[in-house]
Amino acid sequence: MTVGDIQSYIVVVLSVLALGMEIYALVDAARTRADAFAAAGKLTKQKWLAILVVATALGFIVLPAPVGRGDSTLGLFGIAAVVAASVYLVDVRPAVRQIRGGGGRQGPYGPW
Repeated sequence: MTVGDIQSYIVVVLSVLALGMEIYALVDAARTRADAFAAAGKLTKQKWLAILVVATALGFIVLPAPVGRGDSTLGLFGIAAVVAASVYLVDVRPAVRQIRGGGGRQGPYGPW
């Protein structure tokens, strides 16, 4: 096993994890009420779904070939897909969760 093989395995693992994050963001956006996006002052649900569908499709397309069969040449699109899913997960998701009432850790006497 060469250093190149190890690097290829690492790229495959990171690409699969990125695709998982994109799928998670898409499913979460699909399950969220449309009015929560507007109430949080974010783009509409339809726009976020379109962004995340494209991001997930790009994440799937840029998955590298198995080790020894060549690498993906669409790395920039993969990065863009990860950025789109990350923006949703760290900015939009917390805002809409507060609106829909699922935000924060709740103890018996309120948040903690």
